[in-house]
Amino acid sequence: MSALRPGTPVLAALAVSVGAVLSLTACAGTGGNARVEPAEASGDGVLRVGLILDSTGDNAFLNAPQQAATKLAVQDINAAGGHKGRPVEFLPVHPDQDTAAQARDLAAAKADVVVGPTDSSHAAAAVDILSQARIPLISPANTAAGLSGAPNGGYYFRTAAADVAQGPVLAKLAKDAGAATISVLYQEGAYGKELSAAVTDAAKSSGLTVLPGAGFKDGAPADAVRAVSKATPDAVVLVARDGARGAVAELSGAGLTGSRLIFSDGAFARYGSGLPARALEGARGVVPGQLPSAAFQAKLLAVDPALKDVSYAAETYDAVTLAALAAARAQDDAGRSIAANLIAVSGGAMDAGTGVPAAPCLSYRECLGGLAGGPDINYDGESGPVAFDSNGDITTAVFSVYTFGADNNPTLSGRESAGHSG
Repeated sequence: MSALRPGTPVLAALAVSVGAVLSLTACAGTGGNARVEPAEASGDGVLRVGLILDSTGDNAFLNAPQQAATKLAVQDINAAGGHKGRPVEFLPVHPDQDTAAQARDLAAAKADVVVGPTDSSHAAAAVDILSQARIPLISPANTAAGLSGAPNGGYYFRTAAADVAQGPVLAKLAKDAGAATISVLYQEGAYGKELSAAVTDAAKSSGLTVLPGAGFKDGAPADAVRAVSKATPDAVVLVARDGARGAVAELSGAGLTGSRLIFSDGAFARYGSGLPARALEGARGVVPGQLPSAAFQAKLLAVDPALKDVSYAAETYDAVTLAALAAARAQDDAGRSIAANLIAVSGGAMDAGTGVPAAPCLSYRECLGGLAGGPDINYDGESGPVAFDSNGDITTAVFSVYTFGADNNPTLSGRESAGHSG
């Protein structure tokens, strides 16, 4: 297993277009907000979990860890007694079909909750079908900021942080390195503009001076790099995806190198011999989430001995576990009951007496015991704290920090977290 979370370089595939968000807005025909509305029991007694695998081509490797994590979560839940004494069922997957077809098949198979999709731009197709069927969808990988608050009837959640959640972390990394001034160099598009704004706001709030930044189109970063260089910032935050390598080469040529550089998750990569030696020594970048523990990776390998990657496995495992806990809290397996209880079991509900979440519980078995003593629990899973907000977003985002060495390749060096409100 790679310590560099091999899924990271393909984060460009997770960007959502404005059209996709508008499509989600137009298609979600279920009114109200199932996250907060009371729900009457209507399940059939069997909790059924579906999984949408939407990665194809070069990104198909992302399917295996999500499938293994779903199987593992179901196994662990059933080992703890299942749902009301009956085994939880993992429905068959059909990665050869498009997202909409998979969603339709899962609805027909009486899924009570569905995990997926991976690609943010596929969320609309899944939400449109599943929300009409009152089936909650929990994505372990959708990161597009535009999905927060998009109408979906309260049936959409995600255990992955929105892209903009890393803004405060990127600003903090610059300040921790001693920078007093920063510029943001960003690739044009929704990801670049939204995250650039988040970095700028966070930097100003932390006392940094934000100097003029610049945007660039993929393949044409030269003018933007010259503009940023002219501003002479102490640090440059690069927010880019597929245009990152060209921008890094231009930055290196302009003498903006080493610890002066901070990379967003989309710009994170092994640059190696493609740059002069030591060009990135001391630079830092972030990757969403935390590397799964050795124990969790061993359990995944027991499920799938051929597993080569762990991208989104922890977030998938937590999505399934949270759904089962929501069903346990409701004492009902129906999708509407699950949606209505996910906030409460994730730590998103505050104790009426203390105004803070319940103490964390770390497994389905442990949290199930906690439900016997009170209505609200706080599941902190393999991916870290969750605490869904009213938009179905996690409220504490964890990021792994990597520092680049003399070989221009990154090594894990720390972890940061950032809170956000929905």
